Amino acid sequence: MKTYTPTVLLRPFIKAYKIIESGDERINRVVPNTSFALAFRYRGQISYITETGKTALPAATFSGLRKSVRLISYAAQTAALIVQFEETGVTAFFRQPLHALFEESISLDNFFPPSEISIVEEGLTEATTDLTKIAIVEQFLYSKLRHSKPDKLVSEAIARIHSNHGIIKIKDLAQSLCISNDAFEKRFRKVVGATPKQFSSIVKIKTIIDQNPALSTFTEVALEHGYYDQPHFNKDFKLFTGQTPTEFFKSGLYW
Repeated sequence: MKTYTPTVLLRPFIKAYKIIESGDERINRVVPNTSFALAFRYRGQISYITETGKTALPAATFSGLRKSVRLISYAAQTAALIVQFEETGVTAFFRQPLHALFEESISLDNFFPPSEISIVEEGLTEATTDLTKIAIVEQFLYSKLRHSKPDKLVSEAIARIHSNHGIIKIKDLAQSLCISNDAFEKRFRKVVGATPKQFSSIVKIKTIIDQNPALSTFTEVALEHGYYDQPHFNKDFKLFTGQTPTEFFKSGLYW
């Protein structure tokens, strides 16, 4: 996997581009994060692995925020370009109510004309360098960019959630921002694609993962991050990663 930085004009909205290429068949364990993602597959096949088997994904797939792990299968000789949006950047391109995409991944042609998407897919297939592929996707994104003002209140709320590592009472947060709880919830999920509580939960578990705690300190970590006890922490952690804390940190196989 290779990571690239967006051009200056798109940098306020796009966090990064990732190009993923698999030689042999492989399975990636993708834990939730706080960003929407747009994937253009230009070679091979990508599938979600579920309890009932594999579900093939469309060539152009738009994914919302999640609270649960995804197991993604890359067939041999598969390649894809992933657009990872900034937390408040996705609404610069999409007008639809994005909170409906929580835990969902759907075909991009639900949002834009299939003919336009086909042009991108054909260009990616024919391109011979990573930078050319990125230029093709950026041209598409430029054409969809809406010049709307950023929501400073939601941006401030996100900053406070991160600074508190996701351990924050949403009512207190709304009150500190001088807005009613109901109005705050609606405004936040319109911009971010998740409720403040859902977003905070993702931040909390990701903070723990980034800390990479020692196996002997899980009970202490759970209490420090607002959990009532170890079983409560274990339940949330397994939903998020698909593994117990011990299994997860021993394996090291996650994105």
